[in-house]
Amino acid sequence: MSDPRKRRRHITWIVLNLLFGTSFIAAIALGSVALSVTDIASALLGLDRTGFARDIVLNIRLPRAILAATVGAVLAVCGTYLQGMFRNPLADPSLIGVTAGASVGASVAIILGGGAIAGGLSLVSLGAFVGGLVSVWLVYRVATGMNGTSVATMLLMGIAVSALAASMTGLMDYLADNESLRRMSLWRMGGLDGANGSRALVMLFILALMLVAMSRTSHALNTLLLGESQARHLGVHVGRLKNQLIVWVALGVGVSVAVAGSIGFVGLVVPHMLRLCVGPDHRTLVPMSALGGASLLLLADTLARVVLSPTELPVGLVTALIGAPFFVFLLLRHRELIR
Repeated sequence: MSDPRKRRRHITWIVLNLLFGTSFIAAIALGSVALSVTDIASALLGLDRTGFARDIVLNIRLPRAILAATVGAVLAVCGTYLQGMFRNPLADPSLIGVTAGASVGASVAIILGGGAIAGGLSLVSLGAFVGGLVSVWLVYRVATGMNGTSVATMLLMGIAVSALAASMTGLMDYLADNESLRRMSLWRMGGLDGANGSRALVMLFILALMLVAMSRTSHALNTLLLGESQARHLGVHVGRLKNQLIVWVALGVGVSVAVAGSIGFVGLVVPHMLRLCVGPDHRTLVPMSALGGASLLLLADTLARVVLSPTELPVGLVTALIGAPFFVFLLLRHRELIR
């Protein structure tokens, strides 16, 4: 029994690495100006005499590809953590209100002007991050009591915060002028057009922290799949584990939304598909989800840049077109979970 599972995991690792490498190269090569592999190699090695390919690769496409890969990886890892904590394949990072709160913060910053601050980041990014943190604090504060953190209360509070955030963003839409309204609409669709080296480095740092934390949380999360009471009997501090997972998800989703806008369904689709392939062991599932999420967002962003070139689609629309049918499939497959 163990040999087929090991073989399946090995094949999945190979496929994911090949998919990531191919999607990363495609993200750099494809666009309004197509570049060959030779052009890319010349630009990276400093052999481009004209400097044209070098400027495109180093200043535009490479930072964007790194940002897409890291944002996709972080969102997928956050989805893996939440699905394990809720023990539900329909769990998604937006459930705890981070995305909705970030939308409110970004909308406020856009109305106030949204200028640049430092490190290539903008006031809109800062507002989105603060909005996400405030939302998580509200959800966590209400869901935590004397008996620990209630997952059910957290879920319901996340829905309430999302509804409140939707009403606030609707009010700001009503009050905003035409230019601000367009900026808010485009930001909520998600996009990587503001990619630069600073944002890519920030997301690389966040991803590294989450993967390091994986070694401390994956075994406990595997135990939690047996149920909270069984996990406690096996020595897992369930309350502390929930707190750690919520902090990591809030940090990962908050920063991702701050640098790339609202991008949905990555944290839902990737972990669930890989769980079907390799099983629920989070020691394998988390790093695989990171590779799968990176590949998915790289491909989605490349498609968004190419399909109507030179016009660029918001990448959040592309991920929604992929994720919405998959979400319907999950609802049909797991109807007993929502009855």
